[in-house]
Formats: sequence, C-alpha cells, structure tokens
Amino acid sequence: MPPINKLRAVLVPRPRASPGNRRPADPALRQLRVALTAFFALDGFVFAGWVVRIPDIKDQTGASPSALGVALLGVSAGAVVTMTLTGRLCQRFGNHPVTLAAGVLLAVSVALPPHTHSAAALGAVLLVFGTAFGAINVAANSAAVDLVAALGRPVMPSFHAAFSLGGMLGAGLGGLVAGQLSAARHLALLAGLGLVIAAVAGRALLAAGVPARPAAGAEPAAGTGAAGAMRGRVRWLVVVLGFVALCTTYGEGALADWSALHLRESLDASTGVAAAGYSVFALAMTVGRLTGSAMLQRLGQARALIAGGATAAAGMLLASLAPTVGLALTGFVITGLGLANVFPITIGQAGALAGPRGVAAASTLGYGGMLAGPVAIGFLAEWFSLATALTTVALLSAVAAVTAYGLRRTVQPGV
Repeated sequence: MPPINKLRAVLVPRPRASPGNRRPADPALRQLRVALTAFFALDGFVFAGWVVRIPDIKDQTGASPSALGVALLGVSAGAVVTMTLTGRLCQRFGNHPVTLAAGVLLAVSVALPPHTHSAAALGAVLLVFGTAFGAINVAANSAAVDLVAALGRPVMPSFHAAFSLGGMLGAGLGGLVAGQLSAARHLALLAGLGLVIAAVAGRALLAAGVPARPAAGAEPAAGTGAAGAMRGRVRWLVVVLGFVALCTTYGEGALADWSALHLRESLDASTGVAAAGYSVFALAMTVGRLTGSAMLQRLGQARALIAGGATAAAGMLLASLAPTVGLALTGFVITGLGLANVFPITIGQAGALAGPRGVAAASTLGYGGMLAGPVAIGFLAEWFSLATALTTVALLSAVAAVTAYGLRRTVQPGV
C-alpha cells in the first residue's frame, strides 16, 4: 500500500459492514486473538501483583522513601530504554517469538524483588523487570497491529481492555493474599502462574504464525524522491501520534499517584472514599476499552481520538475543581472513559504506519508522559495547590484533542 494511502487508511472511518457482508472469522485468527489477549492480560496481572507488594518490599529492604523512589525508577528506565531495541528485535526475529520471550522474562523477574535486601539491589532487579515490561508491551502491540490489519476490524481496544482487566484481577488477588502470604511466596506463585500462561498462550501464538494482511497496491520504488518524502512524513506522523499518547498518559500517571490525595486533602474525603478515586477511574477505563471496538467502528480513528481527548479534558476539569467528592468522582469516571482508547489508537496507528519501530517510538513517547505526570503534579502542587496542578491533566488532554484534529485535517484535507 502506498504510504499516502497508509496515512489515510489508519484515520479514515471505515464504513460499517452489514451482517450480510461481514466475512466469517478465520479460526486461526481467532486462536491468535485469544493467545494475544492472554499475553496482554498476563502483562497487567503480573505488573499489578508486583505493585501491591511494594510496601512489603520497602520494609524488607529498609529503604528510605527517596531511596525507594530511585529504585522504582528501575522499572521505568528498563521499560523506556528497551522499547526502541524491542522494535528492532521484532523486525529481526518476529513479533510472536519476542512476545513469548518477554512474557517469560516478565513472569520470572517478578519473583526477584522479595529476595533483595538493599535499595541498590532492588533497583537492579527492577531494571530487569522493567526491561521485560517494556519488551512485552512493544512486541504484543506489534503483533496486535498485524492481527487488526488481517481482521479488518478495529479490535485494538479489546487487547488493552484485557491488560486493564488483568491489572484489576492482579491487584484484587494481591490484596486478598497479602495478609496470608509473604511477598516472596506470593510473587513466586505469581511467577509460576505467569509461566504457565505464557507457555500455553505462547504455544498457540507460535503455532498461529504471522497473519497475512489484505492484498494492497505496490509500494513506491525505494530511493525515489517521493518515497523518501513519504517516509519522512510517516516518521513525522509517528512522532505526533506519540505526542498525543504522551498528553494522555500524563493523566494516567498523575491520577494513579495523586487522585486519592486530591480527594483526601482538597475535599476532606475519608480514607476509604479517597481510595475509590483511582478505582472508579480505572474501572471507567476498562469499560471504555471493552466498548472501544464498537466506538471505533462508529466514529473512526480520528474522531475517536478527538472525542476522547475532549471528554477527558472536560472530566478532569470537573474532577480537579469540583466542590464536592461526588462531583470529583464523576469527573474521574468521565476522564477514564475519555482516556480509555487514546493510547490504543495511537499505538495501533503508529504500528500500521511503521511496523514494530513505529510501535516502539510511539510507546516510548507515551510512557514518557506516564513518568512525567506524577513528578510534574508534585512540583506544581507545591508551588500552587494540588487541585490547580491536576488541571494540567485537563490541559494536556485538550492539547491531545486539538493535535488529533489538526492531524486529521493534515491527512484528510477538507474532511
């Protein structure tokens, strides 16, 4: 497919297929979809299981809050540094083998933190864990992009819904067993379960093979001026997509760390109610992703990006400036629904344009927003107030919506 058509294809709303025209799903593609869904769920399940044991690991290592913060950066550093490398590995070895290898490493490495006894050692093993986390995100998303192209339907949000559901299940089970099992035993069991899931899903993943994309026109001849210009345009578009992802993951990171504190300090909510802030946000994101495929079929990619950013901006403005807890929680729900599908859409589009390297580039920028959000909110809250600081989430969500609109006009003039 010529690059200019690729630019249009990922953004132009596809006409909804009537029941009579819809192609029956290939059993091999269904098997591949189930296997990939399992890896997305495994990713969220293992990561959430680790997160709920952070307080126990802190006590075990005797780390100060600042030392723990530096150690925890190992996860982020490992993920971000690995993402670009994973794109190259996927191109060389294939998305499916790299997804399986990353899933196995993720499962094994989650058992390591309870066996550390210093912040430095913890940071080192979290670097390995972060490496696996970054690798599986790029490889699984790249494999999902291929499957979406083969299916001809916008099912990318369903994979990210599996990640969200896996995270909710991992956090819930982790909370239930925290009082009965030590962190070492809990994470060892989690690692064992993760390896079983990776083995079963990985066998199906490798057996399914790479799905064939629909036939398309020939690419422009390599080395021509037009081809070079279009490659440059594709790279630019991937960067813009990554920027849109950054604007919205900034909000995800900020709400994960600051939503409960906002309800507690700004609105005098009880501890239990304050804890519900992030829970309702995460639940709304999960619901949004479960219904995301239907929304994309109705609105198309570009309109969904614009609507998502605008909805999140309105919801976060309400959540940050609300005078009551009830209105703030309502704002968190609206924000979650708005942000739910922005990251899946941007990653899917980047992959459709530039393959695994596009996924890697957009993911790296996107996760940069998740890292920057909590830190930026902390500084702004100290300078102004927490409520004021959280309005930057609304601001960047609005920037994402405006950027998506400008991107749509650039790719589709006059539409």
